Amino acid sequence: MPNSQRLSIEGILLLIGLAIGWGFNWPIMKFIIGEIPPLTFRGFCLFFGGLGILALARASGLSLKIPTGYWKKVLWICLLNIVAWNVMATYGLSMLPAGRSALLGYTMPIWTVLLSVWVLHDKFTLRIGIALLLGIAGVIALMSEALIDWINAPLNPQLILGAVLMVTAAWCWAAGTVLMKLWQVPLNTVVLTGWLLLLASLPIILAAVIVDGAPSHMPSTLALWGVVYNVFFAFMFCYWAWVRLVTLVPVSVSSLSSLITPLIGIFSGILLLGEQPGWPEYSATVLILGAVAVVNFGTKKPSHQNR
Repeated sequence: MPNSQRLSIEGILLLIGLAIGWGFNWPIMKFIIGEIPPLTFRGFCLFFGGLGILALARASGLSLKIPTGYWKKVLWICLLNIVAWNVMATYGLSMLPAGRSALLGYTMPIWTVLLSVWVLHDKFTLRIGIALLLGIAGVIALMSEALIDWINAPLNPQLILGAVLMVTAAWCWAAGTVLMKLWQVPLNTVVLTGWLLLLASLPIILAAVIVDGAPSHMPSTLALWGVVYNVFFAFMFCYWAWVRLVTLVPVSVSSLSSLITPLIGIFSGILLLGEQPGWPEYSATVLILGAVAVVNFGTKKPSHQNR
């Protein structure tokens, strides 16, 4: 199935919703996991998010059946793109400040571009290279002060483990995205997203029962509202938007465009907490928007490779 080499109007709208939904969610998740154990939190959101999406799909008359021969592929995508990312990123976030977690989590485009060249045989063009460099520079500028503090701080085993978890999570997210593009599961995007979330919830809920045990206290009202936000927006909408975005454009375009998310994450802190932007925020804005513009600048000729 041919797809555009750059974001369409639909893709831009999906990207905006995705960036807002996931960008605002970094500080929200950091607050929630201070009250709710990570596995319990993620398992709950995945289960009800997946169930909600499948219920909407069924009510719309869509078939929920996964095509014969694709179950193993769906499970692999689920394992890498949802289970590994959610578990490792959540534990990594619990060990690191939210800004550093976002920095390491959004090394994802680097791994995606490299894997797409290797697995999908995509061309590593000058345009992709420039966009990648701009994007990396933007993320580093965005987190520069935290990064300097981190480098100058004494070695802390917990910080090191958190960093390893976040980078590994980013690689798994990239690998799952590339496999999703490679295998092209012939399933409606809404249905595929619902199954990915619901299937991912099962091992995580099982692990939560073993590791987290029964809840020891009722979370605060604010934390519960954060869970509601995660179920309906960060999971149901944003995961659907991400899967849809991956089907519309090459993975290098979707992954590099997603760098807007940590930018939104930082500016949400400015908006919500009254923080004052400085040179890191302004320079990162220019660099990341430049990366998104460069990767989406080109002809509208469809890509016929890997179809």
